[in-house]
Amino acid sequence: MKTQFDLDLELIIQRGLEEDVGSGDYSSLACIPSSNRGDARLLVKEKGVIAGVDFAQRLCDIVDSNLKVDVLISDGTTVEIGDVVFTVRGSSLSLLKVERLMLNTMQRMSAIATKTRHFVDLIEGTGTKLLDTRKTTPGIRLLEKWAVRIGGGYNHRFGLYDMIMLKDNHIDFAGGIHQAINKTKEYLTTHGLNLEIIVEVRNFDEIEAVLQHQGVKRILIDNFSVDDTKIAVDMINGQCETESSGNIGEKTIARYARCGVDYISTGAITHSVHNLDLSFKAF
Repeated sequence: MKTQFDLDLELIIQRGLEEDVGSGDYSSLACIPSSNRGDARLLVKEKGVIAGVDFAQRLCDIVDSNLKVDVLISDGTTVEIGDVVFTVRGSSLSLLKVERLMLNTMQRMSAIATKTRHFVDLIEGTGTKLLDTRKTTPGIRLLEKWAVRIGGGYNHRFGLYDMIMLKDNHIDFAGGIHQAINKTKEYLTTHGLNLEIIVEVRNFDEIEAVLQHQGVKRILIDNFSVDDTKIAVDMINGQCETESSGNIGEKTIARYARCGVDYISTGAITHSVHNLDLSFKAF
């Protein structure tokens, strides 16, 4: 039985093919006989962490189940220029049909996995886990969060529906920390929902306010300096999980991790990446 992940992935692939192929790949149909068969390989042209191999296999199976994919390097592996990740054998028309969607996706996923791995390496040994955010490309969040996992990071909530996250605007619109938390608990009880609650704080007073409530899973320490983050972690003292966020980059992430936070979340690993250079060539 297919999981929701499988169904969502198939939908992304179908939409990608509709966008790219449309009513037909006329460039290929015009000059290549349907009986032609060929071989192509996924070639690495830039060092990084490869991601999207499993995606490519699923894409090939959907386009043409007779395509034979021979995987040489698996997802999550560091690759060098000149490495061949996999080869594909089968209909030449099918190989050309999968080429662009395969490359666009794998280049993006590999870029995210590469940057994620870099950030994970920077905080190695601290015990802090790296989280992604909802700052993703509309329509392909599943792929980008998949790439984060391949790179060694962890997924935060997938959307607005699978976790309660009371951020600054929620708190201000609700009338304050206490009102936001109390109203949230009432809502969850009334509607029979079992969702974890995270509360974003902007200062020490808001931390003290959150700690007066039971049932808060995590406090998001947002836009604090490194020194203030350490104070915040000491204040919370294990009463709930801690997460740092806000303008944390590769130059500062290790310092924040050493403050003792459980998680660091950053949108940079999904929204600020340079696609890894890959090519799909006949041989």
